[in-house]
Amino acid sequence: MNNFKITILGSGTSLGVPMIGCNCRVCKSDHPKDKRMRAAVLIQTAEKNIVIDTGPDFRMQMLNSGITHLDGVLITHSHKDHIAGLDDVRAFNWINHTPAQVYAEANVIHNIKQEFSYAFSDFKYPGLPEIILHEIGTDLFEVAGIPLIPIRVMHHKLPILGFRVGDFAYLTDTNFIPKEELYKLEGLEVLVIDGLRIQEHISHFNLQQALEAIELLKPKQAFITHISHQMGLHDEVNSTLPLGVELAYDGLVIDL
Repeated sequence: MNNFKITILGSGTSLGVPMIGCNCRVCKSDHPKDKRMRAAVLIQTAEKNIVIDTGPDFRMQMLNSGITHLDGVLITHSHKDHIAGLDDVRAFNWINHTPAQVYAEANVIHNIKQEFSYAFSDFKYPGLPEIILHEIGTDLFEVAGIPLIPIRVMHHKLPILGFRVGDFAYLTDTNFIPKEELYKLEGLEVLVIDGLRIQEHISHFNLQQALEAIELLKPKQAFITHISHQMGLHDEVNSTLPLGVELAYDGLVIDL
């Protein structure tokens, strides 16, 4: 059985924290845990590296992680804060002499081909990213020999995917988990789940809704991610959370 190292590459929402032009006390905070790149995760075994989402901060996240090869990229959905950095997989193309293996649903693949049409043209300019797209659904699949379970969740009216590997699950950008998917989330050691802010939001769990989902799913440990500056200061909010629940932060490492 694989042992997994999970790194939170980014724990912020689409605008990141600090947000451009904002003078609130969160955006002005010097605390490193109040600085949040766009949401993404690195899953590692002794030999394999898999990333969930390639947002606008993907380049810096890869530099911060120090990895030199990438075995797979999982895409939850095609909003820009989750795919905008996909072009930067070309660095791994050059270093590893192999195309990037990207796994996504059919509608996401369609959108990626539109957003990065130059990478899929018949006559490509030298140096463009080499990407092989693999269509997935909600059934078990493997990346580099690692079994992954997709989890259907809803981002308002948009169906997207969360993922489970071993006893770890990652659910970003959601405000609803269908009942028929709950069995995929039983017996978790660690759950990372969307929790945008204190106030309710149309397409994300707020803090209270995230806590209710955690209480329902009963993981041994839970971390809240996709956090906006409206959540408040990391340390202040963290001090109010129940035992076994914490705010995620960039660079957080979870060993399983």
